Amino acid sequence: MFNKNVYIERRNQLKKDIKSGLILFLGNKEVAFNYPANTYGFRQDSNFLYFFGLNQPDIAGVIDVDNNKDYIFGNDVDMDDIIWMGFQPSMKERGMQVGIEHTAPLLSLFEMITEAIKQGRKIHFTSPYRAEITMLLADLLGVKYTNIKNYISIDLVKAIIKQRSIKSDIEIIEIEKAIETAYLMHTTAMKMAKPGIYEREISGAMEGIALAAGGPVSFPVILSINGQTLHNHYHGNQLAVGRMMVADAGCETEMNYCSDITRTMPVGGKFNQRQKDIYSIVLEANMKVIENIKPSIPYRDMHFLSAKVIAEGLKNLGLMKGNVDDAIQQGAHAMFYPHGLGHMLGMDVHDMEGLGENYVGYDEEIKRSSIFGTAFLRLGRKLQPGFVLTVEPGIYFIPALIDQWKAEKKFMDFINYDAVEAYKDFGGIRIEDDILVTETANRVLGKPIPKSISELEIIMG
Repeated sequence: MFNKNVYIERRNQLKKDIKSGLILFLGNKEVAFNYPANTYGFRQDSNFLYFFGLNQPDIAGVIDVDNNKDYIFGNDVDMDDIIWMGFQPSMKERGMQVGIEHTAPLLSLFEMITEAIKQGRKIHFTSPYRAEITMLLADLLGVKYTNIKNYISIDLVKAIIKQRSIKSDIEIIEIEKAIETAYLMHTTAMKMAKPGIYEREISGAMEGIALAAGGPVSFPVILSINGQTLHNHYHGNQLAVGRMMVADAGCETEMNYCSDITRTMPVGGKFNQRQKDIYSIVLEANMKVIENIKPSIPYRDMHFLSAKVIAEGLKNLGLMKGNVDDAIQQGAHAMFYPHGLGHMLGMDVHDMEGLGENYVGYDEEIKRSSIFGTAFLRLGRKLQPGFVLTVEPGIYFIPALIDQWKAEKKFMDFINYDAVEAYKDFGGIRIEDDILVTETANRVLGKPIPKSISELEIIMG
């Protein structure tokens, strides 16, 4: 964990922003894999980690804003636990590690919350994303679990996002550690992407590298020669020449900070002309956006910049036609680019998404679009120094979507469906980097991972 002063300062800032009441953070519980004693790898709640730093199950944190006191609630282990788990620090010792003097058994949390409710004090908490935490909140507050969403503190949500959106120097160091591991994950995938290899062999090697570096993957590895399926977690295909393989993967550090990198490569290591044509458009979109990222620019504008590069490139290939700006305004480009340019990155790979995507990526000034494709843009608001985000444009040929739009005669002025038919076996291409917004521009984080055509052909060869 970080120095205890980091957590003290974070909690003190939260007190300033919230001003009154109790702020409740419930740590995660262990989740059974197939029977109670066989559990998935434990992952602590990111908000709990950010403010309390303790990476163990079955604990809770409370910030008493009115009395300026912080608490950790959890039970000390007994001998039965020690036999199976080894010696464990006491809750008092754990509390001192993160600058908290007040600790108590978990049952005492019920007493504190009950008393606060009697006194009419506000209990601040965020939206739970696990059923067991929802049930615990319902028990603590004495309400139906189906009504928990009605008691979520929007003030707390906004205060947390305000803090976590701006990454400190020590956080950037952690993210770059995660990208360093991702470099090895992706360059290994490039070297393995040969005809006859199964996708699972590569995805397994990538996940093994993440685990060996001290953390799990930051999300289930997306790796497929069917890259037209954006989040394709099926890994049973055998690689063959003529296919492009999308590898979208990252890892967590031991401090639970994430990387998220995508590279797309030709099976066998050599691009054919059709692959070069499409890949070059995506690469140009990726690099053009990175050239233009700086503070105060709405990320929505960067999304439309990437869309324009893609639409112009596809028009040059004869796959699109007509006025490019009109095509983008009406959403015709989204048949090939049906997702957003990127998202925030930090302790979560889609950072803070559990707090509500619209609160993280949008504000009173910039609202989410309802147009297909652009509606999936997770981050649209103005950029600030300290933001860490992904830049991940792509081009995809999704047969079902092509067939549907063609049958509906949709965007006939902008899409050359006859030419597109020849690409229905292509798959997809995505290229993704992790970017820090600086005071004046931006910095691509981590060691550069090969992405030009020549770099890929060299390392794959």
